[in-house]
Amino acid sequence: MRALVYQGSSDKALEQRPIPEISASTDAIMKVTRTTICGTDLRILNGDVPSCQPGRVLGHEGLGVVHQIGPSVTTFRPGERVLISCITSCGKCVYCRKQMYSHCTSGGWILGNKIDGTQAEYVRIPYADTSLYRIPDDADDEALVMLSDILPTGFECGVLNGKVQPGGTVAIVGAGPIGLAALLTARFYSPAQIIMIDLDNNRLEVAKRFGATETINNTHADAVKAVMSMTAGFGVDTAIEAVGIPATFELCEELIAPGGTIANIGVHGTKVDLHLERLWDRNISITTRLVDTFSIPMLLSSLHSRKIDAKLLITHRFRLDDILDAYETLSHATDTRALKVIIEV
Repeated sequence: MRALVYQGSSDKALEQRPIPEISASTDAIMKVTRTTICGTDLRILNGDVPSCQPGRVLGHEGLGVVHQIGPSVTTFRPGERVLISCITSCGKCVYCRKQMYSHCTSGGWILGNKIDGTQAEYVRIPYADTSLYRIPDDADDEALVMLSDILPTGFECGVLNGKVQPGGTVAIVGAGPIGLAALLTARFYSPAQIIMIDLDNNRLEVAKRFGATETINNTHADAVKAVMSMTAGFGVDTAIEAVGIPATFELCEELIAPGGTIANIGVHGTKVDLHLERLWDRNISITTRLVDTFSIPMLLSSLHSRKIDAKLLITHRFRLDDILDAYETLSHATDTRALKVIIEV
């Protein structure tokens, strides 16, 4: 089979690999039909995820058809169409019982990280019964790919962790795909203001179309002064960090109002300063999280009832044979205006 393989820092290749085999009774082998590239895949190529070693097939998102199941799999049968969760869950360990599936003692984020992932024609899914989701026959396959990771991440790590409330004020720092996913799902709670901050005018225009009430280009404007002007000098109730670099987290520290919550989504590869000399008396909360994907069933229902349009995030489409071009497109998103890409297998 064809598979996109990480070969070391900044290096990758489309290679021929053997089709994976059942190695535990709870496994399923999936024939992948669609997948995508995550910003975390780019972080792996930048060397920010040391747990992913050269030789690994990348990718942790997608959907497809059940090809083969282990003898202990009871929920799914060969031929069924299913969504692949980016998080593998045994469903039984102490963390899974707390719905902290990302910390599953024998799973978590392992696809495309510690085991071979979804940017291939076939993928092995451990704990298939609790790591796959049956999808409606009439569902839009491309939109569904957004439910593997990006929408649950924006919702759980940004909106829920950030305690977004009706009538509240929200600033999302970073208008890339994950920031836009947070924006789409924040609208579930009807905040009074959703302020999107980025350096890219195209992405800010997209954010406006997605429902941002205000946008700020931090290249040309002082984001802190602008946000304080928009919030009567208080700052925002929720600041969502959706980039993963020191400057954007420190910006969130300056934007947050007393009693507010900073919700970190970004994958950070270097240290960030926490300015307690300014924040120690402001009653703020700082939250961190890896997506648990417990919200996938709710998001599936919201997608099916057209309460959310996940397809808005998709800008480019490629075949698996052209996945290197897809990586190049996403790596130069400012020029290509790329958000999420769909890889058809």
